[in-house]
Amino acid sequence: MWAGGFLYVLVHGLLVGAATQTSGTVRAVGSLLALGLLVEVVRRAPVAALTLVLSGVTFMIAGDPSPTGIRSSIAYQGQFLAYLAGDFVLARIVATRPQRTAIAAATVTGVVPLLMAGAFSGGNSMIVNVLITLLALVASCAAGLLVRERREHAVALRAQEVTEAVTAERLRIARELHDMVAHSIGIIAIQAGAGSRVIRTQPVKAQEALQAIEDTSREALSGLRRTLVSLRRADPEAATPRTSPLPPAPGLADVERLAASTAAAGVHVDVRRTGESRPLPPDIDLSAYRIVQEALTNVVRHAGTGHCQVTIGHEHGELSVEVVDDGLGPGDEPGSRPGGPGSHSGHGFGLVGMRERVALLNGRFSAGPGHNGGFRVSARLPLPETTSVVLESR
Repeated sequence: MWAGGFLYVLVHGLLVGAATQTSGTVRAVGSLLALGLLVEVVRRAPVAALTLVLSGVTFMIAGDPSPTGIRSSIAYQGQFLAYLAGDFVLARIVATRPQRTAIAAATVTGVVPLLMAGAFSGGNSMIVNVLITLLALVASCAAGLLVRERREHAVALRAQEVTEAVTAERLRIARELHDMVAHSIGIIAIQAGAGSRVIRTQPVKAQEALQAIEDTSREALSGLRRTLVSLRRADPEAATPRTSPLPPAPGLADVERLAASTAAAGVHVDVRRTGESRPLPPDIDLSAYRIVQEALTNVVRHAGTGHCQVTIGHEHGELSVEVVDDGLGPGDEPGSRPGGPGSHSGHGFGLVGMRERVALLNGRFSAGPGHNGGFRVSARLPLPETTSVVLESR
């Protein structure tokens, strides 16, 4: 880096030596071109680069050995154009350095050429030199401020993107934990109540309830472990302990197992599949499963019925999921359904989480009274075109 500074000073020494044979304008052009030797210095230490530029140009003008009459001629007044190199460096300082440093650099960059113009030029030449100096100073400061504002704006946009990404990740984790834990805890609560009622009269049924509680608890713990491990892996500074491989995330292939656990809680689930089943992207597969899981949880907790139907449809370019029950509707009993009159929808996140999942996948979601009573949850998720193309090629 400093080798370029040494060469820059050497070039100005040569320009001073050629003063009697070369016009000031040519030497000014040479001084401007010599700025290329300071590119690395300007990038890393612009204040030092500005010092070198102003010193080099001042030395070139003050060290001119030409007679006074020749130095005052128009041919030699062009040498003041070399100070434009300082304005280029000043723009870099204004764009990247603190405000105090920028103000000091602008003051020095303006004062030094003005003093030199007053000392070595006169008449109309001095007026022109002063005018060019002021205009170049204003232009360089304006350019530096513009670059600075664009940099700050870009930093603000990146910070906003990071904040939005963190918020989206927090919401995703909240949805995942809610859908997983709410379903498991709901099943455990129902099975525990049923087991406590029959533990003395029907020990076999009580044992079945305890077994269901154990299975559901293990499944919930596995899901929590998978979520926590994924969070640790997302943090590069967190050391992830070496553990056994995690089970894969659930998907629509696990709906029958979900229906079996729901049936153990007293609600029979009729699962129907329409269309040609096909592999799904992991995010769509997991979201569809969570929607079915949360809808079944609401049926168990709110519907007051022993039957519901789950329909999974594979259509061209779209996946549809529908959960319908014949139990209590939103207005059948106060507080019986999330979103119904008198319900505690403000304290529940089930429907909110389902809507968010569908919205993130650019799908359509609806939840409300069924056509024949009860409650209906429907989600339609578009499939990526790349997935369709791959499936058609198979």
